Amino acid sequence: MDYLYAPWRDTYFTEKVDGCVFCNLSTNPALDEKHHILYRDEYCFVVMNRYPYAPGHFMVIPHFHTNALEELDQKVWLHMSCIVQQSIMMLKVGLGAQGANIGMNLGKSGGAGIAEHVHYHIIPRWIGDTNFITTIANTRVYSTDFERIYLKLKDLVPKFISC
Repeated sequence: MDYLYAPWRDTYFTEKVDGCVFCNLSTNPALDEKHHILYRDEYCFVVMNRYPYAPGHFMVIPHFHTNALEELDQKVWLHMSCIVQQSIMMLKVGLGAQGANIGMNLGKSGGAGIAEHVHYHIIPRWIGDTNFITTIANTRVYSTDFERIYLKLKDLVPKFISC
């Protein structure tokens, strides 16, 4: 049997947070760099996904804790949508992404990994960035350093996000 080591994932199993992981990120701005927060304002924050589908995968998350999208204040929803729109421009212009996936998985049955707190996923895409390795080897190839892409996006945020 072949083994693929991914020691960076051990925190997924060992670092436990009391309560909601997103609320913990929301209420601890002093730890933004450690948590890879790209942006925050009064309505929401933007954070890198610790276990990304592709380089540059991040999330837009409201500070308001809810698992029901319909409970979000319309002002918060529209603000998040504005950030998503500007984020797509940032990925295309700043990272050279050729496309993107955006979406929400609502509820455990809808595929949400963290179902108790709604959040948008934004994933930059490039032609040819996927292949069969995920299917045949149950492995993802991450083509760049996580920390490097975080710093690049952090530098781009003030130039593109201004909702």
